[in-house]
Amino acid sequence: MLEENLKLVKERIAHACQRAGRDPSEITLVAVSKKKPLSDVETLLQAGQPDYGENYVQELCQKYDEISRPVRWHMIGHLQTNKVKYIVDKVVLIHSVDSVHLARQIEKEAAKKDLVSNILIQINIGHEETKFGLEAEEALNMIREISKFPHVRIRGLMASAPFTANPEENRCYFQKLHELFIDIREKNIDNVDMEILSMGMTNDYEIAIEEGATMVRIGTAIFGARN
Repeated sequence: MLEENLKLVKERIAHACQRAGRDPSEITLVAVSKKKPLSDVETLLQAGQPDYGENYVQELCQKYDEISRPVRWHMIGHLQTNKVKYIVDKVVLIHSVDSVHLARQIEKEAAKKDLVSNILIQINIGHEETKFGLEAEEALNMIREISKFPHVRIRGLMASAPFTANPEENRCYFQKLHELFIDIREKNIDNVDMEILSMGMTNDYEIAIEEGATMVRIGTAIFGARN
């Protein structure tokens, strides 16, 4: 069942790329494993899925310790500054950085472990009060400030579009985020590699890919509904 779901998602990614004239190898699929048992991750690992997204620090750390072989963990949920120390050396990417304050804490903990932490800047593209993230117009100034931290590397942007019954309604948000992504990339800021555009989830990932996503975060379409 999980393997079939994964195969179907990959096929739909390939079709979305075909429509957009893109190569499927440009897209990284992050399987969102939050609240799902480690056995599900192990099954998908056997099926060749390397990247997994977690929302909660405690759950990520537990799975990190118990998994049979290393995988590429992504912290995709809101991250509190007091929890940074637990995951900074366990994840390949922190998707949810939305303040200089948080980035400064990541810098501090990464420096202690003598590593460079890869992050994305989270944008609240739909101006939703219930979601974390910066307003788009605040992003550039914050990126310039964070770019001065030697143990933090900005790799791109992340956003979650509003949930809607018609995913086509989110196309405008993905277009805006892609424009911001390109605009920042063209500024060639030192210590900033604008390579990753993490947008699109189960409901709208095909639209996101058509509009330039390089990374999609898929939970329900692979793992099934959460309780």
